[in-house]
Amino acid sequence: MKIALCHFRVGETDGVSLEMDKWKKALELSGHEVIYIAGSAGNCEAQIIPSLHYQHPINNKIVENAYCELNDYASEKELEKEVYDLAGLIETELINIINNYQIDLIVPNNILSLGWGLSAGIAFTRAIEKTEVNAICHHHDFHWERELYSHPKVGFVKDLLKTYFPPVHKRIAHVCINQIAKDELKKRYDVDAKVVPNVFEFEQELIVRDDYNKNLRAELGLEPADIVFLQATRIVERKAIELAIDLLAELMEKEDELKNRKLYKGFSYVRNSKMVLVLAGKNESPEYYRRLQNYADAKGVNLLDMSDVVSHERKGESGKKIYSLWDAYSIADIVTYPSILEGWGNQFLEAIVARLPVATYKYPVFLTDIEPFHFNVISLGSEHVEENDLVKVKREILQEAAKECLSYLLDDEYRRKHVEQNYSLASKHLSVKSLKDRLRAIFGNGKN
Repeated sequence: MKIALCHFRVGETDGVSLEMDKWKKALELSGHEVIYIAGSAGNCEAQIIPSLHYQHPINNKIVENAYCELNDYASEKELEKEVYDLAGLIETELINIINNYQIDLIVPNNILSLGWGLSAGIAFTRAIEKTEVNAICHHHDFHWERELYSHPKVGFVKDLLKTYFPPVHKRIAHVCINQIAKDELKKRYDVDAKVVPNVFEFEQELIVRDDYNKNLRAELGLEPADIVFLQATRIVERKAIELAIDLLAELMEKEDELKNRKLYKGFSYVRNSKMVLVLAGKNESPEYYRRLQNYADAKGVNLLDMSDVVSHERKGESGKKIYSLWDAYSIADIVTYPSILEGWGNQFLEAIVARLPVATYKYPVFLTDIEPFHFNVISLGSEHVEENDLVKVKREILQEAAKECLSYLLDDEYRRKHVEQNYSLASKHLSVKSLKDRLRAIFGNGKN
């Protein structure tokens, strides 16, 4: 079959783009021909629909007025017209691509579930109806899971969410990435969906230390004995990065237990050594980023933002060396993954594949879909409160997590045993090979 994987953006380091890359490879291994359709292409090839762009100015204005406050339109009717006008542009271009490339099946990713692109949801549903192309919607997140989309400020948006996010149609099947979403979809729409978890390419060693990244620590001003905690996610509120700051602050209280002792990597943690929380993902919430900086300053925690030298893949740019997200893992000693809400957890799995310890908050999907694998983790708990717009967990949880960090930093055998157990579990259950088998059951074998 000719299959089109569709999203607002591809070829970037966000979780959806990364997962689409794996689906493309798995489907091609089964003999299908696969292309991307997106609003922007990042570092890969795609059929571009400019009006589908993730940060299209008209869509940004629609989102602001639909979900925050109706300011830029004289009435709801005027906003509604803008939504449908943009939908018409997307629909026309999408139909042309489907027809020109003789697409048999499209796979919208989050386009028909999240509610970010109201116009896109209308356009894709109409294009499916008009072209009679089949669709399998890959739902990473639903609008009811996000605070922004859960309380529209205008009445017709509620109707659009109910009708198009997701649509119920004979040509549309549904795939969720976790059991919670599958159950909720059944409850709300009486729709049966398959569950396909996120996976990783174990067949290709993407996270390696080599000549390209061997000097990355030095370029960032870090010494070999410095302890790097890597926050590889985008910078948005639900990632609860303040918990990573709290963990470092707690470990700094135990710094005397590290001083002049040999770390697992062979270097001694000396008087001038330091702990650093490195941020590798895009800053998509400047106000939250400012709060994190102020919070880290107050806690005495070192933040280092390397996002300006991280991209989807390695490249040279204006004489500057640009690293892949995988290169960021090469400098890490421990990965932090304190998100309070995830559809699955790409960066969690990446840490496992990189054979790195991971400090994680046990968000709801972790408890239902990941905990049953029995990975070894540094737990940040599963209950939290919010204080002054920041997420908090109990102090004793952080104290225990800091003790566990010491074990991973000082005991080489303990570290090796636990990260290898994790790698073995993930390679068995969450590889592209396992994805290929799951998708073949849904899409069939393209070679036949």
